[in-house]
Amino acid sequence: MLFNSVEFIFFFLPTCLFLYFSIAKRFGNEKALSSLIFCSLFFYAWWSPVHLLLLLFSMAFNYSLGSYLNHSKNKSVLIFGIGANLFLIGYFKYANFLVDNVGVLVGTQFEFDKIVLPLAISFFTFQQIAYLVDSYRGITREYKFGHYALFVSFFPQLIAGPIVHHKQMMPQFESQKSYAFDAENFAIGISIFAVGLFKKAVLADGVAIYANPVFHNVDNGVSVDFFSAWGGALAYSFQLYFDFSGYSDMAIGLARMFGIVLPLNFYSPYKATSISEFWRRWHITLSTFLRDYIYIPLGGNRVGQFRRYNNLMITMLLGGLWHGAGWNFVIWGGLHGLYLAINSYWQVIATKYSFAYRLRLTWLSWLLTFLAVVVGWVFFRATTLDGALNMLSGMAGLNGVAIPNAIFVRLGSLTSVLTEIGISPGQEGGAAFVKTWSWIVVCFILTLSFPNVYELFSKYNAALAEKGGQFGSAFTLLALPSFNFTWKMNVTSAYICGILFAFGLLTLSQVSEFLYFQF
Repeated sequence: MLFNSVEFIFFFLPTCLFLYFSIAKRFGNEKALSSLIFCSLFFYAWWSPVHLLLLLFSMAFNYSLGSYLNHSKNKSVLIFGIGANLFLIGYFKYANFLVDNVGVLVGTQFEFDKIVLPLAISFFTFQQIAYLVDSYRGITREYKFGHYALFVSFFPQLIAGPIVHHKQMMPQFESQKSYAFDAENFAIGISIFAVGLFKKAVLADGVAIYANPVFHNVDNGVSVDFFSAWGGALAYSFQLYFDFSGYSDMAIGLARMFGIVLPLNFYSPYKATSISEFWRRWHITLSTFLRDYIYIPLGGNRVGQFRRYNNLMITMLLGGLWHGAGWNFVIWGGLHGLYLAINSYWQVIATKYSFAYRLRLTWLSWLLTFLAVVVGWVFFRATTLDGALNMLSGMAGLNGVAIPNAIFVRLGSLTSVLTEIGISPGQEGGAAFVKTWSWIVVCFILTLSFPNVYELFSKYNAALAEKGGQFGSAFTLLALPSFNFTWKMNVTSAYICGILFAFGLLTLSQVSEFLYFQF
């Protein structure tokens, strides 16, 4: 059941809200909590009733182990629990990938039935591994199973995050405030949901039609020219951003309707002026998990520069594999590991030699970071290595530079100049060219100049976020104005969010999917 679907918006969500608050008022908090668990499990089972059994088993298994670890601090039990969770995700997510690659190495085609990937297994598995580790460390305490079950299965964040932490959620589920309907929370929640719906249904799905054909061509061996390649790569970069950012905003909005504040997952990552800052802004809850449960236990930056680079590479390779069982994800993760290692080395140089600071121009740092991220997305999106390399060849201009003939012939005397520098008329339609780049320009402006949801609802505690400037340096790209307005509890904000919501509703009849559902 998609958030941007008729059955969710007009049937499931209103029913769930009504049951939760009416039961809380008449029968008490625990029964209301049970109704929300039931609704969340129904939401999950809508996609695949069979895999609901897997989710229930996972919750019962990890709750029992966590309760035991809370008292025993037995390291062998912790290793067993982590191993069991990793085996589960390994079987469903990586078994086919492993068998296929072993077959290639030994030159034999193994007969192995295709395993259907359970929805959200990466998210609820990592969430529960963190719970086991924290139970062993003595950070958790005894919780009722109902509260734990809701912590894992709470439908706004169940399918594609954010990856929530027990210390963020459990106190909220135990608070009396979460069980009483609050008009302000509902207004804030539905407004955030409207923004997220617009991002996903209008922006992400709108720009997707200019990315998909280009990647389809390169994966099938068709060479693409400079503008087509960059148009496809940038269109996908914005499709992925608005798709996942939109989903995260919708999740935050839905939770807020129930009086729950979810952690922040995006903070304008395309404004980052370094790759390390990008990862503090992009998929924040995953970045935090990788940092706290992989990078730091490996030694982090406390074991010397070389080991630090090694730890960064291991962490990002595992982060790439988390996204999917494919060499494209491994390459993407390795590429970002290399980016982070280079960034770390640059920081060493910048500290040692003061002249390096003078070279740190904000706009140049931003451009280099953004280009590196877009190149990484090519490997992330392409289904074959040849397709990714084909795309990068086009982006480098190795397949020529062309402008649609319909536009080229209207440039008058400029045509001779363009011909001399190697730009030729192409076969691509002029309308498609203009639409592609118009969408890209609009997405650039919205991404770089407009406030994100956390900033937009800054007066109303939109999401949980770490304090202390974790989002890095301030972004100042002088070429673009900044629209620093905030949402207020007034008619004007209601009208604007109502318009965004209406535009989102107009797309409900279209075929749509969330990209991160496959991860």
